[in-house]
Amino acid sequence: MELTIILDYIIISIIVSMAINSVLRNYAKKYNFLVDLPDRSRKFHKRPTPLTGGIGILVALLLTGKLYIDLNNLNGYVPDFTFQLILVSIPLLAIFLIDDLKNLKPRFRILIQCLLAIYMIFSTNIYLVSLGDLFGFGEIKLGIFSIPVTIFCVIGIMNAFNMMDGINGLCAGCAMLALLLIGFYSGLIYDSMLVLIIGSMIGFLIFNLGFFGKKRGVFLGDSGSNLVGFWVAWSAIYASQSEIYNIQPITMLWFVAIPFLDCIGLIFSRIKKGKSWTAAGRDHIHHKLMLRFSPEGTLLIILIVSFITGIFGIYIENNLSPSISFLLFVSYGSIYYVIANNYESSTKDKLNKNV
Repeated sequence: MELTIILDYIIISIIVSMAINSVLRNYAKKYNFLVDLPDRSRKFHKRPTPLTGGIGILVALLLTGKLYIDLNNLNGYVPDFTFQLILVSIPLLAIFLIDDLKNLKPRFRILIQCLLAIYMIFSTNIYLVSLGDLFGFGEIKLGIFSIPVTIFCVIGIMNAFNMMDGINGLCAGCAMLALLLIGFYSGLIYDSMLVLIIGSMIGFLIFNLGFFGKKRGVFLGDSGSNLVGFWVAWSAIYASQSEIYNIQPITMLWFVAIPFLDCIGLIFSRIKKGKSWTAAGRDHIHHKLMLRFSPEGTLLIILIVSFITGIFGIYIENNLSPSISFLLFVSYGSIYYVIANNYESSTKDKLNKNV
């Protein structure tokens, strides 16, 4: 697929996504269905907002995917990985819509994530076989641990993106950047429907970021954040394990660095404090940044840092070994935690002095 054709399909999928998101949000508002209400404890949006973003993205993908298949005479020729990824997205979205409505228990959510990952593994025969030469002693083959490690990674990435969904544009923006970096660097975007996923997400972001006014806002909900996290996880696994694409598994961590590090940091921090890592809280990186910056400024900072981090990961892969990339990522993570913790402490001290 040429770049001009990619741009054409992105534009088409954006338009379709905008139309679908508009219809769904109007329906939700009219019938008061799937609407997120402010509660002033952790939901600080000012007005009731539809949680229809995930549905809008998936429906737009299904419609543009059908158009893509028909225009290119690909009926019966869709790659099995693409077909299964889109197929499993439907029950994924449906189940996590229940979570948006009823607040499922964390154990049940993780069980569902696990079962979805298992289905993808056994329906496509794609999973993490190798982690690359992380320590400089040769390629690390996972062997009998391949499937458990794959499931663990998929669940981890899904929850990382779900936990990042705290301000408008953050979860979808980070996911879109990750997919763009994976797609263009590996070449996956040139021979898959990844371009349609990205376009559908842009159409959602136009509403989510209030380009048509804040009154027409739309949220992803747990259904949408789990959906995009699932897509990012499997795009990374597929590209890094396929013989068609030449990209190291460690580079994928650079592409999802901020959601990944935020999630890992929160888990250890909350366990240390005796709290459940699944509990809601205002201790994410975006909450820390919002002590000084506006939500819009915070979003911009995180997206810029995420993009630069991803480009740095590409530079390392092109010029250094996977073991050096792994060592640098560990160093990057350590610096990230030091800066994040010191930033929060110094900001709170400054605010207390001004009170």
